[in-house]
Amino acid sequence: MQYDVIIIGGAMSGATLALALSRVANKKVAVVEAFSESPQHPGFDARAIALSLGSIELLRRYKLWDALANDATPIDTIDVSDRGHFAQTGFSAEQQNQSLLGAVVELATVGAAYREQLRLDSNIDVFCPDSIVDIEQHQQHIDAILQSGTRLSAQLMVAADGANSKVAELIKNPKSLDDFEQHALIANIELEKPHHNKAYERFTSHGPIALLPMTGKRMSLVWCMKQPMLQQALAWNNETFLAELQQEFGWRLGRFDKVGTLASYPLQLHKRERLIHHRIAFVGNAAQTLHPIAGQGFNLGIRDVASLVDVLSCHRDCGDYQCLAQFRDAREADREATCDMTSALVRIFSNEWLPMVVARNLGLALFDIAPPLQGPVKNRSLGLV
Repeated sequence: MQYDVIIIGGAMSGATLALALSRVANKKVAVVEAFSESPQHPGFDARAIALSLGSIELLRRYKLWDALANDATPIDTIDVSDRGHFAQTGFSAEQQNQSLLGAVVELATVGAAYREQLRLDSNIDVFCPDSIVDIEQHQQHIDAILQSGTRLSAQLMVAADGANSKVAELIKNPKSLDDFEQHALIANIELEKPHHNKAYERFTSHGPIALLPMTGKRMSLVWCMKQPMLQQALAWNNETFLAELQQEFGWRLGRFDKVGTLASYPLQLHKRERLIHHRIAFVGNAAQTLHPIAGQGFNLGIRDVASLVDVLSCHRDCGDYQCLAQFRDAREADREATCDMTSALVRIFSNEWLPMVVARNLGLALFDIAPPLQGPVKNRSLGLV
């Protein structure tokens, strides 16, 4: 079976890439996805993610945003604060002369929309459930051997199969690992009052708390904490959980009324040593997996996708070294800057050493009154890089 591109992994990065390559570059694409449609799909589970303004513009370019917009919740304002200290900052869409700063989408809803788009696209074949078991790299093409026994051939293979990439394992492309010694506790929270499309990032002594607006009076919670507290939190009943969260976050959103199912995962920075290999490229979480602070993970991944689409649109041979080197070079500065920014924020706001506490609060206060400091940070937060 001959294709221009084989994409291993059909979650958000892989599906976005497949549809963009078909619509923008008219490429024939195979998508290999191990998990059938289900609420337990690791790429399209019950979580919600914040898409930056830049990511929304890219999805518009690929004619994907219309399928998501009706179920997306706009972010009009972002509020950043440090619990127990004076400084806070933030910015609004109105201040930035934008209609919105971003939007929150539920991954299960995105998954259903993407599956329908993939099914209707004549340039795309989806092999699901199926998985890659071997790779054969040739001078002019690359072959993927699947668990089912199917053999696919293409000019290029793209690994979009997550932090524990099977493609990386097969070609022995190692990754660096920076363990933040924190876990993310994930849940949906229902409020007593409306959230007014405001997103919050609140730094506490246990770790950051992010609350993202969702449809109705719901918010998506990401609560970062160390392992001992995680074990306690998972054992709390709903009433205790809400009381503890209220204590840590405060009352600026009013009362927390309900909490949904809890989930958790360890927080680490995974970073592939190489973004490209012979006729192979890495995008999204297969290239790098970030701490959720500042919500940069998927937004960095979709910029990987956009860079690859732009490069492949200009090359007849998608897997040519010159083409892949152009992709690698295009991603280097954004990738390094975003990884460095998120890691630095974790270190700074998880440190309770008094001089660091004073310094970061001065930094938050200065941010509001020093426009030269705001531009680079806001642009990266909005995905306008």
